[in-house]
Amino acid sequence: MKNAVNCGMVMLLCMFSLFFIQPDLPYVLAFLCALILCSADLFLEENRTYAAGCLIFFAAAVFVPALLYFYPAVCYGLFRRKLYVPASIAAVLYLILNPWYREINLLLTCLDLFGFAVCFLLASTARERDSLQGTLRRTMDDSTERDLLLTEKNRTLMEKQDYEIYTATLRERNRIAREIHDNVGHLLSRSILLAGAAKTVNRDETLSPTLDSLDQTLNAAMDNIRSSVHDLRDEAVNLDEAVKSLISDFTFCPVAYCYDAGRVIPRDVKYSFISITKEALSNIMRHSNASKASVTIREHPALYQLCIEDNGTKIRKGTGNDRSTGNGKNSENIAHPGGMGLTNMKERTDKLHGTIHISAEKGFRILVTIPKRRLDYETDIDRR
Repeated sequence: MKNAVNCGMVMLLCMFSLFFIQPDLPYVLAFLCALILCSADLFLEENRTYAAGCLIFFAAAVFVPALLYFYPAVCYGLFRRKLYVPASIAAVLYLILNPWYREINLLLTCLDLFGFAVCFLLASTARERDSLQGTLRRTMDDSTERDLLLTEKNRTLMEKQDYEIYTATLRERNRIAREIHDNVGHLLSRSILLAGAAKTVNRDETLSPTLDSLDQTLNAAMDNIRSSVHDLRDEAVNLDEAVKSLISDFTFCPVAYCYDAGRVIPRDVKYSFISITKEALSNIMRHSNASKASVTIREHPALYQLCIEDNGTKIRKGTGNDRSTGNGKNSENIAHPGGMGLTNMKERTDKLHGTIHISAEKGFRILVTIPKRRLDYETDIDRR
């Protein structure tokens, strides 16, 4: 915008020559040519093309002397681009052609020379301004990039801290469950045995209700502790770590793994996915000639998804019962005689009201989809 204003100012300065001459057709033509070159200076990035146009303009003054009045305006773009050689040629041509084609007019000559000086000063100011603007843009870009990097690092750090807290929580749950099982559980078992022995040797009828009540209380406590310990251990299962462990122990072929789910996943879904993954990897190792496989776990707003694929194209003879070669439909694949592994996968999926799709086209693919329960779905929405 500033360059356009400067071009307008130098064009206006050149038109002060109208105070000394009468405008004619060559003058209008010179004005239009100078205006075109000034506009090209604003939009044309190639210096060679712009310099060539300016040199043609300067040389044309031999045939159209009116072009001399607009030499300063055209030189503004050359000064701004630091094209001093074409600008020097313009100055030399002006000094040669001015006394040759025009009558000597000291005021008009001074006006032209003043125009050259003003154009040089404006061009220098424009270059400095452009340099400062470029520095400012680079500084702002660098600052924005640093902010983005810091934000990403902070997000990664927070995720790492959350994961460490989550892992520490799981370890603590396992430790508590183990301590309860090893200490309190054994003491309660001993107490139950002692209470049973006391009931057996008791001959006093008045103590029988008390011993029965004690035995029932101890058994109830044992049931509660057993349930709590199982819940703690179940909640302490990390689906991501469990699947990674299965893949690390699988050496038959490389396995690509992608986990895109949250940490809070229902216990039954976790155990089903772990069991299905274990069975699928076992089938690949026993029945497939695959050279690569992949395991993907994703969580969507309303469902959980497990996808296991391999590029196996053949089934080893005599061991192909667990890997169907059907047309990809669930019912035909699962109903294959002797496919106990696939049948178990279907049963686990059905218990969770999910669906399983198995395809043997271009490899073997198992896609398990488990819908979220309404309570889990609402909780997940609130958490998001």
